[in-house]
Amino acid sequence: MTGSMYAAIAGLKTHMQNLNVIGNNIANINTQGYKSSRAVFQTTLYQSVSGGSNGTQTVAGRNPSQIGYGATVGSIDMDMSTGNYGVTGKPTDLMLDGDGFFLVGDKEKANNFDGTATDVGKLTSLNLTRVGNFEFKSDGYFANQQGDAVYGFLTIGIYGDGTNGTTAIPKPNPNGIKAGDPVFSDQLVPIRLPCVRVTPADPNATPPTPKKVEIAYPTATAGGHLTDATVGGTGTDANDPLSRGKFVGIKVDQLTGIITGTSADTEEVVVIGCVAVGLVDNPNGVTQVSGSYYKADEGAGELCVAVLGGGAQAMGIEYVNKSLAQGAGGANPPAGGTANADVDGLRIRSGGSTEMLSSGLEMSKTDLAQEIANMITTQRGYQANTRIITVTDSMLEELVNMKR
Repeated sequence: MTGSMYAAIAGLKTHMQNLNVIGNNIANINTQGYKSSRAVFQTTLYQSVSGGSNGTQTVAGRNPSQIGYGATVGSIDMDMSTGNYGVTGKPTDLMLDGDGFFLVGDKEKANNFDGTATDVGKLTSLNLTRVGNFEFKSDGYFANQQGDAVYGFLTIGIYGDGTNGTTAIPKPNPNGIKAGDPVFSDQLVPIRLPCVRVTPADPNATPPTPKKVEIAYPTATAGGHLTDATVGGTGTDANDPLSRGKFVGIKVDQLTGIITGTSADTEEVVVIGCVAVGLVDNPNGVTQVSGSYYKADEGAGELCVAVLGGGAQAMGIEYVNKSLAQGAGGANPPAGGTANADVDGLRIRSGGSTEMLSSGLEMSKTDLAQEIANMITTQRGYQANTRIITVTDSMLEELVNMKR
């Protein structure tokens, strides 16, 4: 008899846990990027009253007889499918329409990548998020409101003939990159605005030279890490950093994630970089750590980097940090050839059909009508289990009173 009471108590606890899940979903009805959860019940340990048999020549088979001891929460599953698009009107607010996550982290995490196979595991040090409330901060970094930088691939020059600040196009050129196209680095780094280099006018030169203002793109150091351009070559300290450029009319291409803006210093349209997307084998297996952040821990499968629209090859991005592994000291986008075997695991994937919508954020996945219905059935289930306890108590009372 007491077994029924224990089963009812287990049912009370289970329904209370389910109510916690429902309450959390309803509380986050207006939380951007929130993914609703559901509790899946399962029955608990059984006691066998009698075993089963397959039958004999004279006796038919018999099913086992078992008594259960209540219910428990078997799993709490997240629905990682895409939510609705919520318009904000802010051009740097981004939403991923499809699979994938934005990769965010502090500025120093990029220094952990060394161009070896261990980089695959190091990618998991970055946080994953579906909330793209981004903007270029006062220090020029593209970051969210928590101050975590958005990771991607930066432009490091413009293709040309190798003069006037352009980068010579290698021959042959299998990717069809032409003069005037941006040169993308293959190193995964925080996205930030390029600097501006100002060369003062020299009236004493022959002939006199006018003042020159140009975009100073990031460069790769001897160790291969991408760094911002320095003054170098203007007669001042070569280690003196340049000032960040000022850009207006910033836009994000929804098919590729490429960020462009008009330089207020040179009045030219500049390709700043490309937002990278993180893909995991099992999106429902990511672990929520805090706020809108997830981690690709056990259960999520492999975390890899993707460029949307299948444009990685056209952009010349083939391997994350390929230049580090090869010791090239810079990007080597269109040359093709054989990649270092150590970086095979870091090949850039395609983002598939995922698009990057701007001027809006992903809305909550909570279905309020469904959650209210779940809350009602949970309350009734809880109520029914309390009745089992009440009835069991009455039966025990009658048993105790039999002697009177």
